[in-house]
Amino acid sequence: MQSPVDALPNDVAALQQMLCAMHSEHRLLESEVRVLQEENQLLKQRLFGRKSEQLTEAQKKQLYLFNEAEDGVEPETGETAADAVVIAAHTRTKKRGRKPLPAHLPRVEVLHDVAEADKRCGCGTLKSRIGEETSERLDIIPAQIQVIRDVRPKYVCRHCEGVDDTGPTVIIAPPPVYLIPKGIATAGLLAHVLTAKFADAIPFYRQTKQFERIGVELSRTTLCGWALQVAERCGPVVELLGQQVRAGPVLRCDETTVQVLDEPGRAAETKSYMWVFHGGPPGSPAVQYQYHPTRAGTVAAEYLSGYQGCVQTDGFSGYNFLDTQPGVVHMGCWAHARRKFVELTKATGTKGGSAGVAVATIGKLYAIEKRATAQGLSPAQRVRERQDHAQPILDGFKTWLDRKAVQVPPKSLLGKAVHYTLGQWHRLVVYIDHAHLTPDNNLAENAIRPFVVGRKNWLFSGTPAGAAASAAIYSLIETAKANGLEPYRYLRHLFERVPYATTTEDYRALLPGHLSTAETARLVPGAAGGS
Repeated sequence: MQSPVDALPNDVAALQQMLCAMHSEHRLLESEVRVLQEENQLLKQRLFGRKSEQLTEAQKKQLYLFNEAEDGVEPETGETAADAVVIAAHTRTKKRGRKPLPAHLPRVEVLHDVAEADKRCGCGTLKSRIGEETSERLDIIPAQIQVIRDVRPKYVCRHCEGVDDTGPTVIIAPPPVYLIPKGIATAGLLAHVLTAKFADAIPFYRQTKQFERIGVELSRTTLCGWALQVAERCGPVVELLGQQVRAGPVLRCDETTVQVLDEPGRAAETKSYMWVFHGGPPGSPAVQYQYHPTRAGTVAAEYLSGYQGCVQTDGFSGYNFLDTQPGVVHMGCWAHARRKFVELTKATGTKGGSAGVAVATIGKLYAIEKRATAQGLSPAQRVRERQDHAQPILDGFKTWLDRKAVQVPPKSLLGKAVHYTLGQWHRLVVYIDHAHLTPDNNLAENAIRPFVVGRKNWLFSGTPAGAAASAAIYSLIETAKANGLEPYRYLRHLFERVPYATTTEDYRALLPGHLSTAETARLVPGAAGGS
């Protein structure tokens, strides 16, 4: 049997060439193994690890402590790690007590007095009250359901009774106008049911169980029907919300999956999509959800047709058309770029190295934004602050990324993070010159998050009509929340007034950003009374 050694060439040059080839193959295999190990660790972290990307103060200090790269070079930002770390002087803080209960809640006083015999001293003198000690506890009265009986008296003229007359002899008040005609649901009940599902993520089938416990039978089919009718009646308001979204200087987009069971021509397991668009004039934000069976960029293109201004998105290729859209400035998302490097720190279990450098550098950009907000800078001042302080950081970071791009394997987590950031760079730096832009697309992501949370509970929509109705109701609730209104109170206010709206201006007056000062005061969280 021939030994493996016998198969080796005797020629030195050929042997050296073989060793070099084996060494190259070994290095390639090592690189592939590292990539697989990183991906495996990242998968474990996603399944079992901490989900939040927020860094604790200890982690932030650790990043700054170890953010010199493995080759000893930082991004050329003009700031060193030591400059970024400020150790506050130790101060002893007073222990915080229990947070006081809200002042607007009604108080019921319960007197716990001593016995009358104990109020008299041993000498026979009646003791004087010199003060009292008070403490508060929080009580709750379970939800109560009542039946509203609409009574319409009839009147007749007894004098004219039996006399031939061309006019009516019996009169009665016209029937009241409700959001759902001839239905049993009041504006308050509809607001309660829809807030529970679309704001609190309680599916209709669970709500039916809750109603059963208080002696009321409402089927899931009934609740679904109410949602469809409400979405239809509030359609003009939702349409105006879309106009308001497109009226702002900045429009933000995002999308997520939704499963629709009974969709013509498609299997029940096929993915459909819920899109969200966040915009509106300064001080009057608006959110609009739209259901579509596809994630194609044509959805965003159709929605943004004729729009002029800034559009902020993530790196999804369906938004690439915005780069060449006339009159549109396309801004990327630093949160997505940062997320790639955060994933690497989670996969490797280390806070330093190249990933730590990137996270710390991006953190400096956000620190500038936080400082500008705290100082209340005007739009022009904010732009100047970014140009003076953020631009040098960006220049140094770009140089560092370009160097890393040729040093790390493209398929590694670091390589993917570096190449993603470089691929988005022309969009990521746009915010420097636009004061109304933020570094990330978090406003759109925060707007779509309630839908994602709800989807974990109700899992799917039955029909496309149901998905479209959900989009309309989410639009109303999330716009209310974006304007600081309490969802239930706003929906009740809306449902009571929509039946009386006849013109575009009537519907416009019902938008969260167009309410009167008095109406807004009644609809904010914690306000006394209701609509």
